Amino acid sequence: MTKDIKIGSVMIGGDHPFVLIAGPCVIESKRVVMDIARKLKEMTSRHRIPFIFKASYDKANRTSRRSFRGVGIDAGLDILQGIRQKLRIPVTSDVHTVEEAQRAGAVLDLVQIPAFLCRQTDLLCQAGRTGKPVNIKKGQFLAPWDMKHAIEKVTSTGNRKIILTERGTTFGYNNLVTDFCSLAIMRRTGYPVVLDASHSVQQPGGLGQASGGRSEFIPLMARCGMAAGCNGLFMEVHSNPGQALSDAANMLSLKRLDGILGTLKKLDSLVRRERKSGCP
Repeated sequence: MTKDIKIGSVMIGGDHPFVLIAGPCVIESKRVVMDIARKLKEMTSRHRIPFIFKASYDKANRTSRRSFRGVGIDAGLDILQGIRQKLRIPVTSDVHTVEEAQRAGAVLDLVQIPAFLCRQTDLLCQAGRTGKPVNIKKGQFLAPWDMKHAIEKVTSTGNRKIILTERGTTFGYNNLVTDFCSLAIMRRTGYPVVLDASHSVQQPGGLGQASGGRSEFIPLMARCGMAAGCNGLFMEVHSNPGQALSDAANMLSLKRLDGILGTLKKLDSLVRRERKSGCP
């Protein structure tokens, strides 16, 4: 059994139902993200699924220098604060630098460390010092058992509110593969584990000037993650994925998300019931 972690009004870990972390890849505009956040809240409330809204104010690791990165930290945090207050839902976003961490931590309910930065000692420690829960995304280059070092960097600050996210491992060029044993291995740390079902189907740099992806497999990845016993699912979603300004190829439509949430909830209930009976 993993630790119980409180993120805003949401509990993750232990025997709590799975948590959905979802939203568009980047903040495209206040109107777009507010509309998506409102629809996600309505959807998850209907299915009775705990929900955290995610959108990045800046995507500092885009394939091309010319790619859209977001609205920036000032406008982005204002928009996320508005969503948090108006819709009364927890919010999260990527933090890329030590300087950003404290500012973002004053607004975010969950500070997210991007996979490429999961070994950055100063960033992890500063994220820990915010006192907010920290979501460490496992690097595409990292073994699951090596996440213990990232955990130690955050806990060195006294902060033990940590979740770990699997998002696939580099498999040759422009491809990722997800080892579902990774979820079980990382759960042994005692911290809640999340599967990023959308980035797991990403093809980094696969389109030359941008990353590609196979979004048709996102529902499959999500079902596999639930069956493997993860505590939460991370999915990037959009009202019109084809028009998304970032990660369009591995974004799920809101309509498709609504269609699979019932199945995911049933799988989560089954796995938690089996775990109570002694199954690993």
